[in-house]
Amino acid sequence: MAERGGKSSKGKRAEEIPGFASEREEALYWSEHEASDELLRGMGPLAEDILPPPRTPARPVSVRFEAELLERLRGLAGQRGIRYQTLLKQFVLERLYEEEQREGLVKPHREASRGRKSSAPPR
Repeated sequence: MAERGGKSSKGKRAEEIPGFASEREEALYWSEHEASDELLRGMGPLAEDILPPPRTPARPVSVRFEAELLERLRGLAGQRGIRYQTLLKQFVLERLYEEEQREGLVKPHREASRGRKSSAPPR
């Protein structure tokens, strides 16, 4: 097909769209292709049970850290391939769960009761 707007071709049917092994592969495909109007008209809204529930809104909190502690946190987060704020939230969630268990506010997770150490709340 003729190139239009930087896209090389339009997919006319869902069967023409290949399966993707990764999001990166899918992004590459859609950077070179676009869905036809016919295909878009055939798509309807998804059933509510297909999508995960929306995340609860987070409230920003300001916490002061010493520069060295913040650098250590950023370094560890970088090794894990996540942002330091995400790692910090994981740490707080894990420790909060441990403290709630210690106070008897929540029951221990099943994995912890089978001899495996688990400090994370059940998902």
